[in-house]
Amino acid sequence: MLDKDRLFPAESGVARRVAQALYETVKGLPIVSPHGHTDPRWFADNKSFPDPAALFIQPDHYVFRMLYSQGVSLESLGVPQQGTNSGEAVRVDPREVWRIFARHYYLFRGTPTRLWLDHSFETLFGLTERLSEANADTFYDVIAAKLKTPEFLPRALYERFGIEVLATTDAAVDSLEHHRAIRDSGWKGRVLPTFRPDAVIDAEYAGFRENLEALGTLTGEDVSGWNGYLRALRSRRQFFIANGATATDHGHLTAMTADLSPVDAAKLYGRIFSGHLEAGDVELFQAQMLTEMAGMSVEDGLVMQLHPGSIRNHNLKVYEKFGRDKGADIPSPTEYVRSLRPLLTKYGNDPRLTLIVFTLDETSYSRELAPLAGHYPALRLGPPWWFHDSPEGMMRFREQATETAGFYNTVGFNDDTRAFLSIPARHDVARRVDCAFLGRLVAEGRLDEDEAFEVAKELTVGLVKRAYKL
Repeated sequence: MLDKDRLFPAESGVARRVAQALYETVKGLPIVSPHGHTDPRWFADNKSFPDPAALFIQPDHYVFRMLYSQGVSLESLGVPQQGTNSGEAVRVDPREVWRIFARHYYLFRGTPTRLWLDHSFETLFGLTERLSEANADTFYDVIAAKLKTPEFLPRALYERFGIEVLATTDAAVDSLEHHRAIRDSGWKGRVLPTFRPDAVIDAEYAGFRENLEALGTLTGEDVSGWNGYLRALRSRRQFFIANGATATDHGHLTAMTADLSPVDAAKLYGRIFSGHLEAGDVELFQAQMLTEMAGMSVEDGLVMQLHPGSIRNHNLKVYEKFGRDKGADIPSPTEYVRSLRPLLTKYGNDPRLTLIVFTLDETSYSRELAPLAGHYPALRLGPPWWFHDSPEGMMRFREQATETAGFYNTVGFNDDTRAFLSIPARHDVARRVDCAFLGRLVAEGRLDEDEAFEVAKELTVGLVKRAYKL
């Protein structure tokens, strides 16, 4: 089912030949996954995945958002609702969920999700037919049977995929108990936490005040005041570092940063903590906190990631019933030149800071982000993210960013996924697209062939390991 030359230049010639040769040198390199949302509990407990629906459908918003867009209810798919335990589906027949999925598999034609799914079906389960209503039960039975074998336990799959390191994303007040369990088990797989402080920085985040109280309790700091709040954040960062973290992650709506005086920052925090807000306080506080987080990264060495541009939980009815991350986050235009200037003025020339910026606004690649990353030593440009994690999105990124920022001000690829089995598929797509782009540069006389081989390996493992200090 899988074309061995998929995503390479369609016409035979130099570009296709070089792409094929480049891919042969990088296809077997280790997977370095520095940013994602897989559940560390999988690797701590190392238990079998319960069934095909729980593995492929219920945790993957790429899958169920497409089905929902065509009238398939999330209830019928067993997507967890508010109040259920993390990862626990509503009681439905998983085989029937799979049949619904198979009946609507045609919806994924032409999408990257289809590439990822077909790759997983064939390379992991030997299923080379196209999934359909007619063979849904056969697929289910084959997958379900293999999930019961030792070869399909989470740690075995991690090793089979050739993963060298895998980073999760964890709230600032997370206990990291599963990461400690992994470490204490003696297993050699590297599953690292990432510090995500949104829930104690965004005053509009659900449970914000309770999260602040938890932050104070965990650290023994008085978070009712600005200085105690900052000490508490520093303390939690050190806790994450002690548990293997190399990076932070920030999911703000905008890239706005600020550099207030200590007095004004303390007054602003006082209003945030008390809830007596003035117009613009929520956004200004997030802007100030990005600069504060950059300063802390200069101190402790954690790489800083910024993921702006998503209006979260756009569908309020879905959010109220099913909670966050249910496929209703929608991209929004973003601006970087003015927004990042306060932070970059203060820390952008400091070699101790690495700030990796992602965007959902492709119009900013060549106009703003590539020029910024092509100048400031602290700034790096993250790979195509989320809606642009696709062959076309990756190619647009290379075309728009390379001419100004080059290759070496980018950070390779990361999969940003909750769907564990999609990790090797996503990395394979990225490697193929990068090889296709490099092959074209060679064919057009813009890059020597020996340089293309060096760059291909850098884009696959070199840049990401250096950027994330792995």
